[in-house]
Amino acid sequence: MGAGASVVPGNVPPELRNGVLLVGAGVSGRGAARLLSALGVGFTVADDNAENRAALGEETGAPTLGTAEAASAIGEYTTVVTSPGWRPDTPLLVAAARAGLDVLGDVELCFRLDRAGVFGAPRTWLAVTGTNGKTTTTGMLAAIMAESTHDTGLEAVACGNIGLSVSDALLAPTRADVLVAELSSFQLHWSSQLRPAAGVLLNLAEDHIDWHGSFAAYARDKAAVLRAETAVAGVDDPEVARLVRDSGREDVIGFTLSTPDDGQVGVVGEAIVARFGGDAVELASAVGIEPAGVAGVYDALAAAAVAASQGVRPERIAAGLAGYRVAGHRGAVVHAAGGVEWVDNSKATNPHAAHSALEGAGTVVWVAGGQLKGAEVGELVRAHAHQFRAVALLGADRAILREALARIAPEVPVCVCEETDPARAMEQVVDFAARHARPGDTVVLAPAAASLDMFSGMAQRGELFAAAAVRHS
Repeated sequence: MGAGASVVPGNVPPELRNGVLLVGAGVSGRGAARLLSALGVGFTVADDNAENRAALGEETGAPTLGTAEAASAIGEYTTVVTSPGWRPDTPLLVAAARAGLDVLGDVELCFRLDRAGVFGAPRTWLAVTGTNGKTTTTGMLAAIMAESTHDTGLEAVACGNIGLSVSDALLAPTRADVLVAELSSFQLHWSSQLRPAAGVLLNLAEDHIDWHGSFAAYARDKAAVLRAETAVAGVDDPEVARLVRDSGREDVIGFTLSTPDDGQVGVVGEAIVARFGGDAVELASAVGIEPAGVAGVYDALAAAAVAASQGVRPERIAAGLAGYRVAGHRGAVVHAAGGVEWVDNSKATNPHAAHSALEGAGTVVWVAGGQLKGAEVGELVRAHAHQFRAVALLGADRAILREALARIAPEVPVCVCEETDPARAMEQVVDFAARHARPGDTVVLAPAAASLDMFSGMAQRGELFAAAAVRHS
């Protein structure tokens, strides 16, 4: 434990000392720029958004240029630091790759600097990725590692895509010794040397295919987390299990909702149990975990497996999971009345996430719809049709969901909301849900779709749902 934010610029790796081209002047680009500026590293900013480019140039004093101009002068640079959202087929990044330049993302930049001792002794990195459940697992693991501070004296912090950027964690006034980092497929794509102490791959389903080009490429980038010193994987997921086999590693720790084999963490009765070397050790209760349901237990298994791999004592794992509270819009019960619970899982923005939200929820009134982005929903409807008391649909692709329900579950009452005003639309679907829900049922907002067709984001969608639930029940 100690004061952070003291830096040793002399330890900056050679490839980052001169000739750095920073691609992207948005949020991630600004974070990387602040980091490089704090180290006294000279860099040039490339972006076609003139306003963002000018603002970052004024803030840091760095020269700026458009991407075409940067591509024409690519030979002047030695390293490219790109914002993770920039696609690999961006002409500037293609030019950099052809020129043999090292192209890295913001997380890779932070890892290299940390490993070089720029911020003092290198941190312990625990990386979490997957299609769904990343934020909950990261929060659970950070809570467990915070409990472990009582034994180790090492402070832990959740960072990455969970709110606090990795660069801000490294520059924070108070040092964090353990970085529990939620990482996206984009960040992993742009990471070539990243090797955390432990990395967990939760699950895989089609997502961000427009960015990666194919599911195979998306899965390959996600699988980079398995290069960790200790790899942990959700072996119930067939795609993850395949990637584990393809990795050639025989030391991967699996986690499963079933009884664990040796080298796995799983569920026995009502307990989360680790079985290493033939001995079964209870790590925590599988009851009372938040968020409730199978998805919550699954994420808890992942967090417990990573923590156990780092030597965290079972009582600390149990305390961390017991004290964890789900972040907004990720499966929290936002209202309960008349024997009906209302669950906000607005973060379930694809069919795979919606499946996790619905699984084990009992009889539900399902609130869904938004931008499906080409995702197929028939399998989702088929898997959960037996649970539906009724379904309320809204958003741009409501007709696609309605067609799947009419084909697979024609007996289920369905409300198709044509209203496009976000508040009025949510009022209508919640009113429908309240009229159809019976004591013992759960009304679940698990849209299976993105929110920007109608709402400012998934947070507004969840907040309107919660407020309407109070009024209508």
